[in-house]
Amino acid sequence: MEQLSLFDDREKNAPLASRLRPESLDEYIGQKHLLGPGKILRQLIDKDQISSMIFWGPPGVGKTTLARIIAGRTRASFIEFSAVTSGIKEIKEVMVQAEQNRRLGIRTLLFTDEIHRFNKAQQDAFLPYVEKGSIILIGATTENPSFEINSALLSRCRVFVLKALEEEDLYELLIHALKSPKGLGDMNILIEEEHLKAIARFSNGDARTALNTLEMAVLNGEMDGFGGIHVNEEVLSQCMNRRSLLYDKNGEEHYNLISALHKSMRNSDPDAAVYWLCRMLDGGEDPLYIARRLVRFASEDVGMADSQALQVTVAAYQACHFLGLPECDVHLTHAVVYLSMAPKSNALYMACETCKKDVRELPAEPVPLQICNAPTQLMKDLNYGQGYIYAHDTEEKLSKMKCLPGSLEGRRYYYPTQEGKEQRVKERLEKILAWRSEE
Repeated sequence: MEQLSLFDDREKNAPLASRLRPESLDEYIGQKHLLGPGKILRQLIDKDQISSMIFWGPPGVGKTTLARIIAGRTRASFIEFSAVTSGIKEIKEVMVQAEQNRRLGIRTLLFTDEIHRFNKAQQDAFLPYVEKGSIILIGATTENPSFEINSALLSRCRVFVLKALEEEDLYELLIHALKSPKGLGDMNILIEEEHLKAIARFSNGDARTALNTLEMAVLNGEMDGFGGIHVNEEVLSQCMNRRSLLYDKNGEEHYNLISALHKSMRNSDPDAAVYWLCRMLDGGEDPLYIARRLVRFASEDVGMADSQALQVTVAAYQACHFLGLPECDVHLTHAVVYLSMAPKSNALYMACETCKKDVRELPAEPVPLQICNAPTQLMKDLNYGQGYIYAHDTEEKLSKMKCLPGSLEGRRYYYPTQEGKEQRVKERLEKILAWRSEE
């Protein structure tokens, strides 16, 4: 006997992400910075002025889908192949067809997925056809084009950065999947709003991951006697492999946990700091978000007491970017423990905040003439740079020249502490100030 399936016709046997692939810009979700009203890419598409371009962005943000929509809107023949499975032979065959189309007045839009995987020779094979307009090349890459695309080819393409989808976008996509006849609209699926939001958060900006997770949860849901499919937290936990499913990265618990992490590090409590770090990671927090907060902490709460803290946290951010989870958890732990045990100074933070207040509230003073640049004779005639003292020419490597505007003369923003290596900075600054105050 043939086993019954939730999806019993051939079209619905396709993955949910494929069935819901948008066919128009109106259906396309995300990338409002490029496709919103009046935005540059939207205008190029609407005016049919598309030229060769590179789409740079993370997986699952709609690079291939957008290329297909553009091909339909610009009335071009669409050819798609992947750098993983295609070589120079396949490229040349496509170029011959594209050249024939050009002579017939038909434009060819060539979409190349993972274009960064092509070697230099393969990328160079595109050049002559891009230059003479035989093809409109749209390349998709998850890697920085500046490093992965030949400069000659890159210079002939416009680069558009596609961003990871917002959680709101993914939630909207999941709702659409539940209602659309092309998706799960003909099924009675019972799933709570908070669980859909958990899937959106878990997907980390990737529409394909969101739809695949929803589809897996539905396929593993519990069926009741009335034809309904119940998706509960236990099912989601299995599909997402997350224990803290409902950690809200935009809600109160999110801010409570990041606050707990900051205050534990500020209080030099490495055990508490590591605990709150692991709580955030277990809840599905983006490791890059945590790393960015650590970079800020390094200057705001450690500062000149240990300038190495900034290097450690930037290195931790880079490690998170290179490796991602789960491997990068130890790098974040390294940075968190380092910051917890480092001597603390908020002198840089206080200097910055006090100065920002003066800049906002006081008149914008002109730069004193003695420290103005004087690249032209006219500026020299107007006394630009007159009275400037080159500190390296003095015995003390210092001068008593005034660098602040007159109305702020004597104003201080930076008050170093005696913590860690900032003690030496404090001693040196006090000597400099004393020397400058001498008559």
